[in-house]
Amino acid sequence: MKAVATAVLALVLGLLAGPAWAGDPSGLWLTEDGSAKIRVAKCGANVCGTISWLKEPNDTSGKPKVDKNNADTGKRSRPIIGVPIVLSMKPDGDDKWSGKIYNAEDGKTYDGSITLAGNTMKVQGCVSIFCKTKTWTRTN
Repeated sequence: MKAVATAVLALVLGLLAGPAWAGDPSGLWLTEDGSAKIRVAKCGANVCGTISWLKEPNDTSGKPKVDKNNADTGKRSRPIIGVPIVLSMKPDGDDKWSGKIYNAEDGKTYDGSITLAGNTMKVQGCVSIFCKTKTWTRTN
């Protein structure tokens, strides 16, 4: 009887405590257009993500693509693979994180959020009140 009471107490305490994050966005995500895969991982209490694969990793000259549009001229020669794009997003409700998103296509950083929904994740970047949302799919 004591073992049953202990098990029930442990279950109740576990339910009351709940996880720090309702879902875990860690893993590999395929962008909506299928052109890149982003590795998302916890970075401390936050979430970060880097480009880990490109469908077309080389430019027209056959050399690996670089971050040529970056506003910081010192970063324009770095390889695109490995560039951080989900930047230290903080928990912001159930299955949602908010912070900054870097767009390597235009070299700009935007206010943004990611929202986990099972095997998909809504990725949103905003300028003022104008936002654009893309859906990424969990992949291997």
